[in-house]
Amino acid sequence: MSVLPDENQKRFIAILSKKMELGRTLNVLGHLSVGLSSQLESSESQYVDYADMDGNVHPSLSHYPFIVLKADNSNKLRKVREEAISRNIKFTDFTSSMIEGGSVEQQQRTKETREVDLEYLGVCIFGGTDTLREFTKKFSLYK
Repeated sequence: MSVLPDENQKRFIAILSKKMELGRTLNVLGHLSVGLSSQLESSESQYVDYADMDGNVHPSLSHYPFIVLKADNSNKLRKVREEAISRNIKFTDFTSSMIEGGSVEQQQRTKETREVDLEYLGVCIFGGTDTLREFTKKFSLYK
């Protein structure tokens, strides 16, 4: 077994609008997770396989914590996005323009909307724990 870095040095944090129903919330979280994972180099993130006693493998689970928080509104999510950009932190976001229709239609609708008019439904970030806590500590755990 290889030596893994301290699991508390980095983390994933997803911050989701508390105004969505459960099905939409899970859909947004899925899109955010996959999108952010695609941006990360294997040297940045660590994924581990778990093996059970019967020799079955449970593959590719994050070594680093994945924390899910909730936001009261779109503007709070926008601020997280802006903070990630200003600190050069990898992120992805999801807006209401990305809900209906296929991805081509969603891209067009987003392109036709000014950023200030976008309603953010979620933001997902990855980085150093201490840095991320500086601007996410005011959010509550999603329960």
